[in-house]
Amino acid sequence: MKISICLTMLAAFAAGLGSAAAQSPPQTSTKKVDGTDDVYLFRYGGHQSIFIVTPQGVIATDPISYLRPAKPYIDAIKAVTDKPIKYVVYSHHHYDHIAGGQPFKDLGATFVAHRRAKERFLELKKQKSLLADVVMPDQVVDDKKSITLGGTTLELNYVGRNHSDNSLVMRLPKEKIVFVVDFAPIEQVQFRNIPDNASPLEYIASLKKLASLDWERMIPGHPYAGGRFGTKKDVEDHIAYMEDLSAEVKKAADSGKCFDTAMKELKLPKYEKWGNYETALPANVERFCYWWARGY
Repeated sequence: MKISICLTMLAAFAAGLGSAAAQSPPQTSTKKVDGTDDVYLFRYGGHQSIFIVTPQGVIATDPISYLRPAKPYIDAIKAVTDKPIKYVVYSHHHYDHIAGGQPFKDLGATFVAHRRAKERFLELKKQKSLLADVVMPDQVVDDKKSITLGGTTLELNYVGRNHSDNSLVMRLPKEKIVFVVDFAPIEQVQFRNIPDNASPLEYIASLKKLASLDWERMIPGHPYAGGRFGTKKDVEDHIAYMEDLSAEVKKAADSGKCFDTAMKELKLPKYEKWGNYETALPANVERFCYWWARGY
């Protein structure tokens, strides 16, 4: 009887471990994007990048190796192809996405970023500890640039200031896919107090430019909304959120409720099921309060 009870308990414990393992995704994963011949999604913890395999080499995006080794990303590419990594394209200058690229550089990759991303790095050059894990771009983009390799074209578009002043939209015209990092979250409110941007209205304008480009699927830099890809409707919904937030905060500012009262009282029930709604909405309100109450 005791043996039977022990075996039952061990079986239940093992089942619990199996269930926990099933609920915890592996640290990294790689999958080919459905409907494409050569586009792959690489996830590293809560960060995502894409890489494109061509007959002449690989175009990779963000190293996403901040405080993590780059080897798993490089190994993921090598598991798919023996072609060399020719390019690494930075989405924007924030370290959590673009640090850790030296092993890619050691393999001969050319690094590409928006011109202002490089300017940011040059401003910080004296603080070497901040730049020690960042590879300086070899080529820069202003408003638009295309990389063509092995018959594949990756279009780099600057759509205006948003989550940074140097964010690039990477578009694959043939596949009608865009890779967009941080500034167009899917079913999620904005990050904290929407840092590192100028006018929130510029931010909204950049989202509208993103929506105007020719694409059907959006791969984000983080696995939002259960890890699904975004659609034009997701971007339009986020534009609506930002415009609704702006209008309501303007009313609060005109009534003298900015900052604390508005941050405490203002709610947008239409979006209450979105990610980070409870924790980040007050900070989102704060950012628009700065704009409508103080003009910056």
